[in-house]
Amino acid sequence: MGMAGFTVALMMIWVIISPCVNGKEFSNHKEIEVERLLKRLNKHALISIKCEDGDIIDCVPIHSQLAFDHPLLKNHNIKMRPSFIPESTSTYTKNDTNDTQAWHKNEICPENTVSIRRIKKEDILRSGSIENFGKKMTPGIRLYGSSSIHEYAIMRAKKGKYFGTQFVVNIWKPKVQEPNEFSLAQTWLSSGVGAKLNTIEVGVQVYPGISGDKNLRLFVFWTADGYGKTGCYNIDCPGFVQTSNRITVGRAYKSVSKYEGVQHVLPILIWKDVDRWWLQVDKEVVGYWPDKIFSSLGKGATDIDWGGEIVNEKTGGKHTSTEMGSGHFAKEGFKKASYFKNLMIVDKSNTLIEPQGLYSDVTNENCYSIKKGRNGTAWGISFFYGGSGRNAKCP
Repeated sequence: MGMAGFTVALMMIWVIISPCVNGKEFSNHKEIEVERLLKRLNKHALISIKCEDGDIIDCVPIHSQLAFDHPLLKNHNIKMRPSFIPESTSTYTKNDTNDTQAWHKNEICPENTVSIRRIKKEDILRSGSIENFGKKMTPGIRLYGSSSIHEYAIMRAKKGKYFGTQFVVNIWKPKVQEPNEFSLAQTWLSSGVGAKLNTIEVGVQVYPGISGDKNLRLFVFWTADGYGKTGCYNIDCPGFVQTSNRITVGRAYKSVSKYEGVQHVLPILIWKDVDRWWLQVDKEVVGYWPDKIFSSLGKGATDIDWGGEIVNEKTGGKHTSTEMGSGHFAKEGFKKASYFKNLMIVDKSNTLIEPQGLYSDVTNENCYSIKKGRNGTAWGISFFYGGSGRNAKCP
């Protein structure tokens, strides 16, 4: 073989093997980037607690948590307690059972630490890319009508000026058909529109694409630019400042409501105190969002919604069988359908009052539904909601 032939042959061999070499180099590069991200996200823990379901809870010193990596929170003045907590006028019925998170039977984190669910390699890989980690895989949850895959059954307050909300949500473990579908029950506090949309979102959800399992988990979410570059779930990015060593955002609940059986609920309160929005779950102050991370919510919310939402990927051209809430329709009522009760809003005088002029909004009542509760009862302002997804009327 002449020199020219040898050169051509060598080039052909390189063309054949180079994709494998480059692929390996890319794989190694991605591995390194993931490891670097994990080191940034998972702060040094004083102790770690292994949970039965595979989660690891890290007890991280309060001043070391990820929130303070946010460029606007350098030298942030941490507050352990709010200056006030709006007084609750809610009355819980004897049929309700408040529940604790699954890991509490082991132990709680020491004082001056916060309980953080450790982020694992597979959590990042599920997101598809480092850039997408912590973000909503199907953005636009508050942008109703912007995406046909989002379906909801919600109660909405008329536009106004709101400084918080309090409610009791009935918790279930809905079945979710596809990994990138979810089923949630939450509140939205928001201001602005489009790319200037600011939201604070709190509730419970089953979301395999985020958690890697089908457990019901407490979650928080925020965005300052319409689900663009800012914001994330839980503490997957800097922003939410946790103060609790007992309640862990992103953690599972071990008990849920049973059809015609015991009903489990979760009381939630969100309110604005001077320069931050505080979160209280089951009477425990969990933490806060500093006003600095938002562009407009610092002045209060203009919209508040409560209710359920699912993602419908229409696999095989059919409506998803992902359930909302209990998987039963609103008309079935107590112990069968899911509910929100004792809805309250915080007004400009920091007083908890019942919201007026509420109205329901449903994408398709054949798939999921909502029904207002009776006024004048211990449940206050309330509603039932839920549904099975795919059925004879929702093909």
